Amino acid sequence: MTLVSIPANPVPENVVSGTIETPDGVELRFARWAPPANRKGTVCVFPGRGEQIEKYFETVRDLRDRGFAVAMIDWRGQGHSSRRLRDPRKGYVRNFADYEVDVETFVQQVVLPDCPPPYFALAHSMGGAVMLRVAHAGKRWFDRMVLTAPMIDLPGHSTSFPARAVLRLLRLAGQGGRYVPGGSDQLTGLNSFINNPLTSDPVRYARNAAILEEDPTLGIAAPTVAWADTAFTAMRGFRAANYPLEIRQPILMLAASNDAVVSTAAIEEFAYHLRAGSHLVIAGSKHEILQEQDRYRAQFWAAFDAFVPGTPLFK
Repeated sequence: MTLVSIPANPVPENVVSGTIETPDGVELRFARWAPPANRKGTVCVFPGRGEQIEKYFETVRDLRDRGFAVAMIDWRGQGHSSRRLRDPRKGYVRNFADYEVDVETFVQQVVLPDCPPPYFALAHSMGGAVMLRVAHAGKRWFDRMVLTAPMIDLPGHSTSFPARAVLRLLRLAGQGGRYVPGGSDQLTGLNSFINNPLTSDPVRYARNAAILEEDPTLGIAAPTVAWADTAFTAMRGFRAANYPLEIRQPILMLAASNDAVVSTAAIEEFAYHLRAGSHLVIAGSKHEILQEQDRYRAQFWAAFDAFVPGTPLFK
């Protein structure tokens, strides 16, 4: 399966792309890039909700410049992986655990057979939430994980009991496939740059919008009731006092001080209780740290370079 290339965002060289199938019959698109001469292992990139492989071409180049091979997937229900609903714009998943199936399939069919070790994970937002669940389950495919703005909780009262109750009732009433209340079929990432919650970098924002304009089938719109309900369940699990204490995986979390999408305070609190974790808040950055201005991205890469590669803290 080919990748979408535009002048502002060409496909990095030496790519192999294709599809793999999960045990429950979902087709996932993947891409992998061979390492440069001074290889250091492989960084597996796990994007956020509504994102696709193409959005991370710049990150792929940054990682390969550092000597890493890179591998990625499109999560089920987004990018060019299988969509479950008749309306492909609806962001849908039956259960958050399904994303863990995607990770395991990707590791077993792409990473272990075709990518050089050691393996590291770089995950954003929803992808960060999935990787925390993978780590909590004791899966140790990755020596270290770096999570940008992981979706541990949402800001304010977004995950309050009334909000959760409404979604659960709608789902029980058979409305799991409808958009969340107030949601629409407008593709995520095509709104005006002004007051957007994702990045303060107009050039990168325009580049990412141009990807979707070139191929709208890559994008998704608002979440469905089912997606939001299962995401809230996952985030509620993160609130358990012993959850971070049970993770033995070395993890670096990077939060954004101006994040209006996920809760920076929740990230700080969670990271504080990790046995082998640390965190950094990037002052001034909005949610998408890797799509931000260079002054914020430079802070991310300094932290990344200090943490990866490294030796596992636990065997």
